[in-house]
Amino acid sequence: MTTIGILGAGQAGSTLARASITAGYDVVIANSRGPESLTGLISELGPRARAAHAAEAAAAADFAVTAFPYAPSARLPVEELRGKVVIDNNNYMVWRDGHIPEVDLGRTTIHELRQEQLPASKVVKAFSHVQFHARHPIRVPSDELPGLLRLARPAGARDRKALVVSSDFPDAVELVTRFYDDLGFDAVDNSPLSGSWRSAPGTPMWRHHVDGQSREELIQDLRRADRIIS
Repeated sequence: MTTIGILGAGQAGSTLARASITAGYDVVIANSRGPESLTGLISELGPRARAAHAAEAAAAADFAVTAFPYAPSARLPVEELRGKVVIDNNNYMVWRDGHIPEVDLGRTTIHELRQEQLPASKVVKAFSHVQFHARHPIRVPSDELPGLLRLARPAGARDRKALVVSSDFPDAVELVTRFYDDLGFDAVDNSPLSGSWRSAPGTPMWRHHVDGQSREELIQDLRRADRIIS
């Protein structure tokens, strides 16, 4: 059985854990406060989940998720993640993260910086434009579900939505494509990682991040993106 190591137990990490368990995955989840702080969440998630320290979760993982913002000073379990696919669902948010000059000038992307933090891993941008919280405003009862759950559809459904995947590693793209499918989404390959700015906040596709787009619509909006240099 595939085990996902989720580093970060906030809204994104905990919601992704729930969706993954429903799709048949096992989860080891960690946060900065230690596994004892996750007792309530693990009780909710059930027997396919356990809490651990970050290094333990990374070591146990077949692939991992960094469910927290990029920070230059972040200490990550580099050796435990060696050779593994690491999904980064982060977005560059100046209001939250402050200015990163190299990103502002278009010389790199936030996901390439994450790759530099994990030089022996295969970083892939994914799950960065689907919401992990309820829709706002609420229109119907299903809007109270996180977007990751609300928008999921079975393969072949006419209203199935698509999500972007970007990486420098084809096998990482293949893994995430399968993972997306298991969770109810099509994939659009927007590789390499240097092209991940095309699905960043403020780009054409971002206007649809609340209710999603079809695969064809997403492809067209990615092509229309212009890089904004500040």
